Amino acid sequence: MAHRTHLLRWLIPALVAVAWLGLAGSLGSFGGQLAEVSENDSAAFLPDSAESTRVTELQQQFRTERTLPVVLLWESGDGALGPAALAEAQERVDEAAAVAEDAGALVGEPSPAIPSEDGEAVQAVLPFDPDLGETLGEVIGELRALPGIDGTTAYVTGPGAVFSDFAAGFEGIDGLLLVAAFGVVVLILLVVYRSPLLPLLVIGTAAMALVVSLAVAYFLAEQGWITVNGQSQGIASILVVGAATDYGLLLVARYREELRREESKYTAMRVALRQSWEPILASGGTVVLGVLCLLFSDLGSNRSLGPISAVCIVFAMLAALTFLPAVLVLFGRAAFWPFRPEHGEEHAHGKGWERVATSVGRRPGRYLLGSAGALVALALFVPTFDADGIPLSEAVRGGSESGAGQEALARHYEAGSASPAVIITPADGWQDVAAAASEVDGVAAVAPYSGQGRPGPGDEPLVADGLVRIDATLADAPDSEAAQDTVAQLRNAVGDVDADALVGGSTASDLDTQETAARDLAVIVPLVLLVITVVLALLLRSIVAPLLLVLTVALSTAATVGVSALVFEHLFQFPGSDPQILLIGFVFLVALGIDYNIFLMTRAREESVRHGARDGVLRALAVTGGVITSAGLVLAATFGALTVLPLVLLIQLGFLVGFGVLLDTFVVRTLLVPAAVHLIGDRVWWPSALADGPAAPTEDRELERV
Repeated sequence: MAHRTHLLRWLIPALVAVAWLGLAGSLGSFGGQLAEVSENDSAAFLPDSAESTRVTELQQQFRTERTLPVVLLWESGDGALGPAALAEAQERVDEAAAVAEDAGALVGEPSPAIPSEDGEAVQAVLPFDPDLGETLGEVIGELRALPGIDGTTAYVTGPGAVFSDFAAGFEGIDGLLLVAAFGVVVLILLVVYRSPLLPLLVIGTAAMALVVSLAVAYFLAEQGWITVNGQSQGIASILVVGAATDYGLLLVARYREELRREESKYTAMRVALRQSWEPILASGGTVVLGVLCLLFSDLGSNRSLGPISAVCIVFAMLAALTFLPAVLVLFGRAAFWPFRPEHGEEHAHGKGWERVATSVGRRPGRYLLGSAGALVALALFVPTFDADGIPLSEAVRGGSESGAGQEALARHYEAGSASPAVIITPADGWQDVAAAASEVDGVAAVAPYSGQGRPGPGDEPLVADGLVRIDATLADAPDSEAAQDTVAQLRNAVGDVDADALVGGSTASDLDTQETAARDLAVIVPLVLLVITVVLALLLRSIVAPLLLVLTVALSTAATVGVSALVFEHLFQFPGSDPQILLIGFVFLVALGIDYNIFLMTRAREESVRHGARDGVLRALAVTGGVITSAGLVLAATFGALTVLPLVLLIQLGFLVGFGVLLDTFVVRTLLVPAAVHLIGDRVWWPSALADGPAAPTEDRELERV
């Protein structure tokens, strides 16, 4: 019987580990195909109710295909271009059109070579299919490889090239991002554990969760249930690595503690799991519910991030509670080599954290005022955070050829000539609408669409189902903030003439995205706070403690945004921030930041049963200080890995979440929450029975080594 029991104790963990390895091995290839079902066109994520989306649908009535304009531009560096150069430019346009047509990219006739008024540049517009996918980048690369014109600088720019350069920033995102994330995590774990094997087991757990969760995300996207873009894919990868490692750290800390108390490694793991599963599930469940609040977003990119992130967290929890315990039991104390925890060995949590806890207990008021005051001071800079959007041509760190081309285009032409604002209005009175549009500052030209190639001022409009299309050329680059301001004024102007007039186009899509993001922020922020408060109330069986924790994390998030505003503008000198970053950053900061408070307060509640809230929270701080700090460093480092990518949005998100996690780890969880709980005392657990004090008085109320 004893032999059979011993065999089962070994066999069950072995089967669990093999099952995970088999599952990850069979699903590994699907995660790599996630990029194939990604959609990076921001317009595709807008709701059907958006004005630009309605215009796109109405445009189909004018027998016109959706196009993505690509601009070929040659700029002279030493005066006007002569007839020979202009003739050569037309030859290059014909060559480019042939290349695009052979690749199946061209969906219409290219424009002729059009010289600028100052004679120092010449351009041509090629209408591309907007649904080319990866082929777009290949064709743009071939166009850039074509011979130039002597005495000129050649650019391939316009909306198509700008979008291609932006999408190129996501190429290789998996490999580069994961190498950076796993590398920094392994380095931190080596320092924390001083063991060559244990970090590999923890990071292997994260790898198992990553492979399975990305495969599930691929199946969901392939079925059309969710929409994935490069942004959500990169964030999901980082999230599962950081979360799985965090949960693994908590379990390993408990297991090492129990190995010193229990002679049997199986008993030690059983106790460690019993003590760890509740905070891990509570922490993961909080994050899952928090990110699922993104399903209430009107932007498809945000809605897709919610379920992908939830899937990642679920598999991070499952891997940490099944695969990691299995391999730890199989290796036993050898996993911690060369610092193996021995049975009966005294377990010290570190005098440093005991000193911190003792100091907070002696001067809680000072620590509360100091930490809260510092956070409030930083939060005062929140209004300076620029979330009005980033021009797509400037969304790649270090610039791009298309961005330089947009600047050159603006020097010689109306910058928005290749991508006009599109006005759809009833045929009756269209002249009045066109006249009102032409008077808007920032509108360079207005012409009705006749169905005969490029629109001209004297053309008669094509009428389709009682509607007329009018193209308004903008003076500014279509992805600029100035162009968005012009579209907003244009909508007001034509709306005053005819309430049924609609304004769309690429610039209008960017404006609608910004306005939708502002709506999402106003709706989802209070929803996330409410959901997390309810979860904490159920977990801690208290009302006061959850309100305290949510308030402190919200204050920490505001301080993080304030710091980010200063860093982005004055240190990195970014051109702005994507309007979605505040919502995504808030959801992750609150959901992940509350994790460490959960780890702290669940242990504090356990200690409060015997020692009361004041001593209980200090004991919890001393005991959990090391593992929570390690977890915070790991999570901050994994999100910090986003900064190795060339995309401004992901760099900003990496800093925002990474810095916020460190602030929660070293200020909120270490100083602010323990000081507040110590001052409030047992009433922090109201209305539970703990609010009346510990179950049994203790003789020694001083903080002692646990």
